[in-house]
Amino acid sequence: MLKQRVITAVLLLAVLLPALFAPVAWPFAVLTLAMIGAAGWEWARLNGLQGTPAYSAGGLLAAACAGALWAGWAATAPTFVWWAATLVWVLGGAWAMKVGPAGWPSLSRPLRLALGLLALWTAWLALANAKSTGINFILSIFCLVWAADIFAYFGGKTFGKRKLAPAISPGKSWEGVWTGMAGVIVLAFVWMAIDRTNAIDSASLYTRLHEQHGVAGLVLIAIFLSAMSVVGDLVESLAKRAAGAKDSSNLLPGHGGVLDRIDALLPTFPLALALSSL
Repeated sequence: MLKQRVITAVLLLAVLLPALFAPVAWPFAVLTLAMIGAAGWEWARLNGLQGTPAYSAGGLLAAACAGALWAGWAATAPTFVWWAATLVWVLGGAWAMKVGPAGWPSLSRPLRLALGLLALWTAWLALANAKSTGINFILSIFCLVWAADIFAYFGGKTFGKRKLAPAISPGKSWEGVWTGMAGVIVLAFVWMAIDRTNAIDSASLYTRLHEQHGVAGLVLIAIFLSAMSVVGDLVESLAKRAAGAKDSSNLLPGHGGVLDRIDALLPTFPLALALSSL
């Protein structure tokens, strides 16, 4: 299993890194479009569609992303998109955490499908816009999610006692979440120091937030984004538990599906763009 995970990770990096560091934005936009389309297929399957209807859902999502790319939104999307996504994720995430896997099917299937595909579309759009803004900017958001996850993992292993959402993800603890938030705050200040002392192509998310909102605003927003990355993870876990699935698919051997890899990114990217646009 470990060998398979490593091979898959190396292959993914071999494809993603050249697109991410390409001097133009479209290779990354097209590659992530294909991945988001696959995630749309996975979401449809988790919510009861199989065969042609599930493939159609993924195709429809990919077509919506392609339409945004054609319209020029992959470089500069309207700001209201990020704020609409923020509203849906905050309110919808709170509702999903409250009802848990047992209550998830109480939401009609068409609405579940629509909300999931919309979340994936806005996440792809945010990824494309972040890439157009600059490598330093997009990497700072990626690393926020990764830092929150890594610090939460080790903090939960070391200090974890109180379960965060045992019906959804028994391994997560409140102590892990707090450790993840602390790690992101440390990352933010380290990244800002690097921004000040190195030639970069763009300001990082942290530098932008600090310039706009000061230290207190930066810390509060970093905590909020860390929390929302956890919500993204929990919402996907909730959908999988409701469907009785361990992974979203087997598209990535050793890693599960695309959704399993990007769940925490889904709310974080559009919310980061919303808050940095203030």
